[in-house]
Amino acid sequence: MTDYDVIVIGAGQAGLSIGYYLQRHKLSFVILEKNDRVGTSWRERYDSLVLFTPRAFNDLPGLPFPGDRHGFPDKNEAAHYLEMYARYHSFPIRLGVEVLRVENQGRSYQVHTQEQVFRARSVVVATGPFQEPYWPSLHAHAGKEIAQWHTATFRNGRQVDPGTVLVVGGGNSGIQIATELAQEHSVFLSIGQSRTHLPLSILGKTIFYYLRSLGVLTAPSSSWLGRLYRSLPDPIFGYKKELRQLQRAGKLKIAPRTVSLSGCTAAFEDGSTTDFSTIIWATGYRPNYAWLDVPGACNELGRPFHQKGVSPVPGLFFLGLPWQRNRLSALMGGVGHDAAILTNEIVDFLRTETVSIGGTMYGTPPSRSLS
Repeated sequence: MTDYDVIVIGAGQAGLSIGYYLQRHKLSFVILEKNDRVGTSWRERYDSLVLFTPRAFNDLPGLPFPGDRHGFPDKNEAAHYLEMYARYHSFPIRLGVEVLRVENQGRSYQVHTQEQVFRARSVVVATGPFQEPYWPSLHAHAGKEIAQWHTATFRNGRQVDPGTVLVVGGGNSGIQIATELAQEHSVFLSIGQSRTHLPLSILGKTIFYYLRSLGVLTAPSSSWLGRLYRSLPDPIFGYKKELRQLQRAGKLKIAPRTVSLSGCTAAFEDGSTTDFSTIIWATGYRPNYAWLDVPGACNELGRPFHQKGVSPVPGLFFLGLPWQRNRLSALMGGVGHDAAILTNEIVDFLRTETVSIGGTMYGTPPSRSLS
């Protein structure tokens, strides 16, 4: 059993960002990553994935994102950057180590993996929001001959047989995939709720420059502006022109919410129907913390209890969650700010505990309030 001050679970942008600050504070830590390479979660996304944030908005602390600062990186660039970032800072990362269970031992945590048990006074869960693909229950009503893909498993148009494609989900991923497939297929794009389309740039500057200047991106999640923004569906960045062109050409049709499937037929909320041969589910992800065997860490729906990343369970922290502090929290270029603040919380926690971890003794804990 190996002792650390902090165990970080996940070597994505969240785990690497907090690694940067833990290293600066000279804490003993290890980052556990289930994949064999840093950046694998990006490499496994669909081939045409392009980030809607320009490189200048994707910097992690201590190393700028390389390339044209005004351009938009693809998924492979994002993966390469994370791998380069980890190598540049020489973080202590254990690759190919999947966490099977985390237990609270009172004054320390035990993290069980397939090979060994790690122990630390604190744990940072940095596994991100994209954990378990969400398949709506109605997917089971499609015919057995229908090919079904989720954005987590879809790669490119070579997986799609001839015929009409139904893309369910009108977020940024659904829009990107629908416009790609409409070049070669007849596509129905089923959108369950109306969304605002924002341009990628205005007067030569990224839309994110204006959103940040107006305070939209940095508004605290508990503020009136943050609550308003959270109540709205995420906007679509770009693709408005492409969608109109494809619609005029008859290659893509916009349909309302899909309410039922029967064999090879989909019925939509307005009563219209269409036949199809392939479905792409762009329906997002759900959290899965089944391995987090810590009473009081999650609610009955499996979502973590936390106040800006600080769990009510002492020594447990979360990073990279949507709206953890603001809209930037779950984006590559915003998680570093959260990581810096959360590291201060961790340092404060370690200094107020009477325990020997990593050879360092810490003092008496004061009362803590998360309100």
